[in-house]
Amino acid sequence: MENTIKNAVIKAALELYKVDIEDSLVLLQNTRKEFEGDFTVVVFPLLKISKKGPEDTANDLGKLIHKEIDEVIGFNVIKGFLNLELNDVYWTSFLKRIFENSFLDLAKKENGDSIMVEYSQPNTNKPLHLGHLRNNILGFSLSNILDAYGYNVIKANIINDRGIHICKSMLAWQKWGKGETPESSNLKGDKLVGKYYVEFDKHYKKEIAELEARGISKEEASKKAPLILEAQEMLRKWEAGEEDIVKLWRTMNDWVLKGFDVTYKQFGVTFDEIYYESETYLLGRELVLEGLKDGHFFQKEDGSIWCDLQEKKLDPKLVLRSDGTSVYITQDIGTAIQRFKDYSLKQLVYVVGDEQNHHFKVLFNILNKMGYKWYKNCHHLSYGMVELPSGKMKSREGKVVDADDIMEEMIKISKNLSEDLGKLEGLAEDEKDNLYRIIGLGALKYFLIKVDPKKKMMFDPKESIDFNGNTGPFIQYTFARIQSLLRKQSINSDLYKIELPQKLEKEEKALIKTMYAFPSIIKESAQAMSPALLANFVYETAKEFNHFYQAMPILKADNQDVASFRLALSKSCGELIKTSLNLLGIEVPKRM
Repeated sequence: MENTIKNAVIKAALELYKVDIEDSLVLLQNTRKEFEGDFTVVVFPLLKISKKGPEDTANDLGKLIHKEIDEVIGFNVIKGFLNLELNDVYWTSFLKRIFENSFLDLAKKENGDSIMVEYSQPNTNKPLHLGHLRNNILGFSLSNILDAYGYNVIKANIINDRGIHICKSMLAWQKWGKGETPESSNLKGDKLVGKYYVEFDKHYKKEIAELEARGISKEEASKKAPLILEAQEMLRKWEAGEEDIVKLWRTMNDWVLKGFDVTYKQFGVTFDEIYYESETYLLGRELVLEGLKDGHFFQKEDGSIWCDLQEKKLDPKLVLRSDGTSVYITQDIGTAIQRFKDYSLKQLVYVVGDEQNHHFKVLFNILNKMGYKWYKNCHHLSYGMVELPSGKMKSREGKVVDADDIMEEMIKISKNLSEDLGKLEGLAEDEKDNLYRIIGLGALKYFLIKVDPKKKMMFDPKESIDFNGNTGPFIQYTFARIQSLLRKQSINSDLYKIELPQKLEKEEKALIKTMYAFPSIIKESAQAMSPALLANFVYETAKEFNHFYQAMPILKADNQDVASFRLALSKSCGELIKTSLNLLGIEVPKRM
């Protein structure tokens, strides 16, 4: 219908004003709830052509559109806004399409292009924390939305399993671990290794303080502290392939990776491809050396290789050290080129916090300088950090909200609230436990995803699990309410084979109109790379259903046909809620 209205506006402008206008001048939006109508044409962009005031222009267009489109039964003008009202048959015909197709069928636009979404990117020196959970749910849900829109999506993770930070944990375990293992300590492997990362920092700070007390500056002391020198030596031995160091590295990394797998499984995120920095960090080295020969880079007297980005108003960037070893961006150069080559990507999306905005700006400009025109198809989905009431999280000091701990806490809060409501009689204990998990993790995920990715957020467990307001449990409860209705229905025939009414009540029409927006929301969410758009849409849908539920008798409707129709409408709304939440990585319960 949107395209039909746009074409009618273009035709009317040609007839009225003798001007063939561009499609981009026709601005169409949903009519605001406080006004009568279904679609609104914004006429302000057309005033230069009409040479009339906004109200006269809107009235001229409205008359011709009313005559042109059978489904338009009336219009009204509010200043420069032309509100068009469609007949009820149009909305019931859309409902019939829903009955005959899944919501995903309506949303999918086949294109076959491949997009890789990289998210998670943990370090193997500590467990995942709350910030990682926001990263993971953003990447996972975006991947699902892009897939729903028709792309071939590759969900990727790169494990940062090498470098000085890894050696810090290894060195601390060597010095103070006394052979401790996950089995002997009854700790998940990632938590055990993270414990020694914190231990390293504690001793390192003590050494810095001792050097400062002897008159050495803090900056110099941080470079000369014995522990950091030992960690740097360990890194050199690892890069040289010294057997004992490599063996320890493999052992401790294995502990961490097994711990990560447990967390990923509990949180419900998956990956199609997993890369390891230990295998990719040399990938860009040869490409940089080739780029030097081609004049894309320059070499300093000490042998280090740099990229001049002055024309982009950026400082020169080191891409290869004087000893020939890679820096972090060298790896990113290599992996980006390799990924576009291996998968013929249309786009590569990096889900990384906004602290790395500069890094990705530099990376994309380097790829451009190297002659890769697809650099324009690299996108940094920059998101704000998750903060605590006490301030910013700091892993090295142990001041983080551990991912496993917060999931456990959310499930516990869910259990307490659900038991207080007292609606779980008749459920077996394992069913109850699964329900607590679904509600608790649904609350956590929705809270992390409903905010626009670019914004920072303050995490509040109790706020996130409220059964009222813009929360995951409120939406889940709406779905469960619909399932309860369907269980009570006494109609045995297929609800979707009923005869649709010719006339709709305003609450019925409002719910259908809300559901109608699903395909366009998928499109907007995919193009804007913002799962928050879909999250807030499903909340509005749940809210609209509850208004319909309160206003309209369903099982006790005046006659069986009306009851059947309202049940079918409810069932379809439930399917929309389930589809939307599943795309966001959130499960739905059949009862609450």
